[in-house]
Amino acid sequence: METTPVRHDAIVVGGSFAGLSAALMLARARKRVLLVDAGKPRNRFAAEAHGVIGHDGTPPQVLLGNAVAQLMAYPTVMLKVGTATGASGHDGHFAVTLDDGERVEASKLVLATGVTDLLPDIRGVRERWGSTILHCPYCHGFEVADRALGVLGTCAMSTHQALLISEWGPTTYFTQGRFAPDDGEWRQMQALGITIETTPVLAVEGAARTMERVLLEDGRTVALGAMFLAPAQELTSDLAIQLGCELDSGPLGPFVKVDGMKQTSVPGVFAAGDLAAPMQSAPMALAAGQMAGLAAHRALMEEARRRLAGD
Repeated sequence: METTPVRHDAIVVGGSFAGLSAALMLARARKRVLLVDAGKPRNRFAAEAHGVIGHDGTPPQVLLGNAVAQLMAYPTVMLKVGTATGASGHDGHFAVTLDDGERVEASKLVLATGVTDLLPDIRGVRERWGSTILHCPYCHGFEVADRALGVLGTCAMSTHQALLISEWGPTTYFTQGRFAPDDGEWRQMQALGITIETTPVLAVEGAARTMERVLLEDGRTVALGAMFLAPAQELTSDLAIQLGCELDSGPLGPFVKVDGMKQTSVPGVFAAGDLAAPMQSAPMALAAGQMAGLAAHRALMEEARRRLAGD
């Protein structure tokens, strides 16, 4: 005998900065919220989170753990540790399937499932990701400032990243033989003292998660203390695609298209955080999640009004 699925006002999928922020707004509006989270935030590789005012330097797991504890103090919130594998339905009646086979339902959905960084296949990069292989100078540049810094060419944006990183320390730009600067960028790099290396990086070397040097394909080494790169990205979950949400193309990969209220192209489905923005950071995700939660609450109010009016 099948059991009736549990019904919620809103389901928030993804429990990092954006998802927790959205769930908090809905909880404070006294709506029945289910938060579904697999426990694998994008920034789990970093020891500290920076740029979150009042919490600068706090470990991400501490920030998120405190947020979950505060959220669960609200009586209308439920937490499901797991992965949402399927989603279907329409505004006012969505169903989400979890990896344990459970099916849950809600009037509105907030997607905050993030993106996955696709790191280049270079020996030593993956082991140092979030430590001395970095992506955002505003998040991590201060901690490695004045070291010998590198920028690894991974996309057309890499030349711009090299120009930016030079603000934090002496910089070498590695073109990887694919992403050479144009004439204007070359002149800017020379003016800023940026070294341009055209021989590809073969490996990153150093004790544990530290970086001491990179090994080039011709056998030479270049001493470095940290390296920045802009990896390609893919959506961590395909729920938005299953639901038919329109995607847009960003410089590093696709993202879910939303309006100013974080409403996707599918009525009743909202998206926030890294999966719905080409520019990404923890504070931006917090703000976007708050907006998505507020918008979902207003949509619930409008749905209730129509129901009472018999529309």
